[in-house]
Parts: sequence; C-alpha cells; structure tokens
Amino acid sequence: MKKIHFIISLFVLAMLMACSNDSSDIDLEGIEGPANISALTTVTQDNSGKVTFLPKGEGVTQYKINFGDGSPQSDYFAAGGTVTHTYKEGIYQAKIMAMGITGKVTEVTQEVMVSFKAPQNLVVVITNDLSVSKKVTVKATADFAMFYDVYFGEAGKPEPITANNGESVSYIYQQPGVYSIRVVSKSAAIQTTEKIQDFEAKLVLNPTASAPIQPTRQAGDVISIYNAKYTNLAGTNFYPNWGQSTTYSEFDLNGDKILNYINLNYEGIALADNTSIDVSGMDFIHMDVWTADLPKLEIFLISKTNGERPVIKDLTANEWTSIDIPISAFTSQSGFTVADIFQLKLVGNPAGKSVFIDNIYFYKTPSQAIELPLDFESGTLTYAWSGFGDASFGAIPVSVVTNPDKTGANVSNKVVKIEKLSGAQVWAGASLDLENAIDYTKGNKVKVTVWSPKVGADILYKMEVSTSPKDGNGNPTVFIEVHATTTTANAWQELTFDLTTAPGFSAANKYDRVILFPDFGQMGTGSIYYFDDIKQSN
Repeated sequence: MKKIHFIISLFVLAMLMACSNDSSDIDLEGIEGPANISALTTVTQDNSGKVTFLPKGEGVTQYKINFGDGSPQSDYFAAGGTVTHTYKEGIYQAKIMAMGITGKVTEVTQEVMVSFKAPQNLVVVITNDLSVSKKVTVKATADFAMFYDVYFGEAGKPEPITANNGESVSYIYQQPGVYSIRVVSKSAAIQTTEKIQDFEAKLVLNPTASAPIQPTRQAGDVISIYNAKYTNLAGTNFYPNWGQSTTYSEFDLNGDKILNYINLNYEGIALADNTSIDVSGMDFIHMDVWTADLPKLEIFLISKTNGERPVIKDLTANEWTSIDIPISAFTSQSGFTVADIFQLKLVGNPAGKSVFIDNIYFYKTPSQAIELPLDFESGTLTYAWSGFGDASFGAIPVSVVTNPDKTGANVSNKVVKIEKLSGAQVWAGASLDLENAIDYTKGNKVKVTVWSPKVGADILYKMEVSTSPKDGNGNPTVFIEVHATTTTANAWQELTFDLTTAPGFSAANKYDRVILFPDFGQMGTGSIYYFDDIKQSN
C-alpha cells in the first residue's frame, strides 16, 4: 500500500512537471509542506478499544499514523481515508504524519484517551456566532470521553456532526429560532452520556466590520451623498418621512457612521433640501449594503420632471454587498433623464427587513488618470537602464536594487540607483523604455520619489515623444524637459514635475521614454541617488 500511494504522488508530480514549459519552471522547494494537520478520533462503544482515525489537513496526498502504543505504525493511506487500531485502556500520544506532493512531511502529536468508563462531568457550551446569522457553535468536554456527537435538532437534518472531546463544531440553521440540541458524549464504554438543551439561533442584526475601503477617486469625479472620504452634498435628508413604516437611525461602528433602515418597506433620501442635481456626467451610482435577511433591494433615482426608475440588486446576507449601478441602467428606461435628480428611494423586497448602508455617491470614470505608477517591479514594463551622458563624465553605473543600505532609504521594494564612481560629471542619468506609450492627456504632472544626498539638487526629467524622428546619432529631436529641486538631504521625498511648463509640451503627444538626470554638479565621487514610484497625476 505504501508503494502504491507513493507512486500516485510521483504521478501527480510528473503531471505538474509535464504542464510546465521552457519559460516557466516549477519551484518544488517553494511549495509549502502540509499544514493544519489533525485527526477526528472515534471509538466503538463496546469496550473493545477499537479506534478509528480520520486525518485532515491542507496540501496532503497521504497519511500514516504512529499509534503511540509501541505497535507498528500504519501504512500510508490516501487523503480522505481512515485507519483503525485497537488499544488497551490508557492515554496515548499518537503521531499523525502527513506527506505532500513534494515528499515534505508534517508531523503532529494528538492525544488519544481510551477509557472503558462512561463519560462523566459533561459540560456543554453553546454560542451564537457574532458575525454570521443563525450559526451556532457547540463545545463539549467530559472526563474519560474521546469524542461527541451533536444533533442540532433542525427538521430534515437527523445526522449528527462529530467532534473530538474539547473541540468545537458549528452549524448554520436555515431559519432563526429555538432548537433542541442534543449532545452525546462517548468513550470506549458501552454507556454514553448526553445532554439536551434548548437554544435560540439568532440573526446577526448589524455588521461587525466596516464597508470595503473606497477606491481613490478625484473629488471632481464624485458627487457624494453619504461618505466619510468625500465632501457630501449639504442639506441631504436621510429620513424625510413619507409615511412609510421604516424607522431610521445612524449606526456607530467604532466611530464609523452607517445609515440603518429598520423594518424597511420603502425609504426616501431627499438630496440637498430637494434641490435637483445633474448626474448626467456621472457613470455610476455606488453604495455598500449590509443585511442579515433582505435578499433584494430596489434602488430608485427620482427626477423632478419625469418621475422615477428602479434597478433591483441582489444582496448577500451577513456581509457587505458593494453595488455599482451604471447610470445608463436608469436612462435606458423610457427616456428617463438624470439631469434633475432630487431624490433617491430604497424599497425592501420583501418588506419588513433591515439594511445598513454606507458610501452612497455618484462617480465617473476619470478622464484624467489619477496616477500611473512605475515602481520598477511591474511585469508590464520593459526596463532598459543605461548610463546617460558624455563618456568624459566618468563611470556612471545605473541599476535596479533591493533594500539599498542607505539612511532613509531602507525600503522593501526595488528602486533605481544612480551612482558617481569617478570623473567630474555634472549631468548623468538613466532611461526607462516603456512597453506602452503613456498618454499624458490623462495627467499633466509627474511625481517622482527621490533620495538625494543634498538639499537643492536639481533633478531634470525628460520625456521623448514616441513619434518624433531621431537625429543622426539616434537621439531624440523632439522631447520636453522640466526641472524640480530637492528639499531634504538623505531622505526620501516626492518631487513634482509640471509638464505644462515645459517648452514644446503638447497634451496630444504620447511618450514612451522617461529619462532621469540627477544633478551631480559640485559633488564628490561616491554620490548616490535613488529613484522610485514615478506617478502620473493631475
């Protein structure tokens, strides 16, 4: 049996290797060994001491067991399989050995108590999960016990769930309510010990974590109604009281304020004291919704001139649902206009449930890119670093390094290093050839993070126009250049280059080559600059 399972592992490994090609190798050393190894141990209730091991773990292809009583250990058996062993009465330290696909073995020790006494002093603790509705956890402990069965008492679910003595087991009910939970504690004895307890499975009625962090969007691309990141419309009424049965409160989650509509049938939100806003320039309306029991939410935009239109969205219970509705989903309905939106409406489907809502805002896809980071680790860029400048300037090595050992420059990512080794060069630099030309209609400023050894160092930034011809020496005949000056010595700082101030700049052009020139003037041999995080911005 051991040989068969080892051959299976080798076969799977061979299949993985066969799937690789010349340009991608499998790093076997990088594959972690099995993890989270344990075993469910059960014993027959006949005073025989016959114990069954059901191991479990992650990344396991096969197991074997050292039973801990001096008897021969088991052969290897496949993941998902079981092995049995007959013990005399006593306490044993069994070892579970789990092998992964690379042959790495993880070993854990697990105590096995074999007693021919019935379990005594049974203690059962039942709790509701704080974040998942209707999820109940049972933990049972008893003297002399090896394991226990839990019958959760829900109709149509007669089979128990089994756990080791002292470990926990969980179950999610279909409906909230009071259930009769039966716990049967077992040892190797014929007699068992049990308790029955009525317990209420409850709904989780509020979120325990905040909504997802919002993407970075320019303020000019957002019309915010309820959000902590942007400036919200003034005068918005989140409970105009249109006669609905819904009640309203603002839920405080550790300082994070969230709208809470209870017993929701319908609810209005009146924008800016009912003054209409034009959202025709927006692309989406966003909101984050949390509920314990509402399956669908109808979201209406209401126009002053042509009524209202809904979009229905599905919700996931007990977690945040991030909703982004295209404005076109509303305007495509019977010529609906969004040029004069003055109210929103929320309708629960079905009525009578509760929701928590955060981050309500309209937004558009930015016409200008917020940033295009070139962080020297991107797989989509082609780097062609080389010394730049006249040969008489002396040696100017340029390289991409990790963790530069320099005060103020200890970073975990890769950065560009430009170093003066010899000579009296004044300007020297390095070029970065981009795989795709950058369209600077999406942002007319460039920010570069720089480490400089002195205050007042003049950094020259050039960009070569991708369509421009080269001169006889292969140099660009059309490029733009702009300067920025360092303000701090021996520390990282972000410099901003305003491209619109550069002679010859045209927002219609595209650029595919970045050239950085640090100022080595009046600096001695050994001076070093570092560059990181080139960003395109507004």
